[in-house]
Amino acid sequence: MKLLAFETATEACSVALHVDGQVLERFEIAPRRHAELSLPWAEELLAEAGISRRQLDGIALSRGPGAFTGVRLAIALAQGIALALDRPLLPVSTLQVLALRAPMEEKQILSAIDARMGELYVARFERVDGLPVARDAERVCVPTAVSLPEDASVYGVGTGFAAAEGALVAQLGAGLRRFDATALPHAADVLALAVPAFARGEGIAAEKVEPAYLRDNVALTLVEQQAARDAKAKANG
Repeated sequence: MKLLAFETATEACSVALHVDGQVLERFEIAPRRHAELSLPWAEELLAEAGISRRQLDGIALSRGPGAFTGVRLAIALAQGIALALDRPLLPVSTLQVLALRAPMEEKQILSAIDARMGELYVARFERVDGLPVARDAERVCVPTAVSLPEDASVYGVGTGFAAAEGALVAQLGAGLRRFDATALPHAADVLALAVPAFARGEGIAAEKVEPAYLRDNVALTLVEQQAARDAKAKANG
């Protein structure tokens, strides 16, 4: 099995390649350089593995939630390659990918990404057979809206634990055993989820991939901006 993966939903940029059980990866914290780095890294990994794009079986991607432009970039890159090669896409949750940054012995995990504007992208996972399984829905909310089931104890991963001066840490209190606020999602972890999904036949057509923005107002703002541009163009003749 040969899968290429993109992860650009946060300030980190990474690309990874799975070739018959071996994984190669490029990773860098590179704000605003994702578009510059992603395709060259993909070509480098393919060359390093000694395979061509046409030998790929599918393309995996982190589909959000995360930074709007980063999520769109990963989808655009993956769709472009998949359409050109007529290959399936394997989109996975960025929060689920992030959960794999928790130590293997940690079974209950809370992923949280700083969503800016005083909010977080957050979801809770349980590790089953080594992989994180969602135990609640992904959502965007303020730190004080995050709660855990009674007597629950979680390991926290993600920049959301450093956001708003550690408001989420204070909110969870004794329910938070430990946390890593520096953890960022990796494309190699996208593959850890995508490879078994591909084996189960869960790849989808490129045009069916949907981003997970969670913030409806982001998309609305973009629609409004386009409407304003269209109106201006019409006014100018």
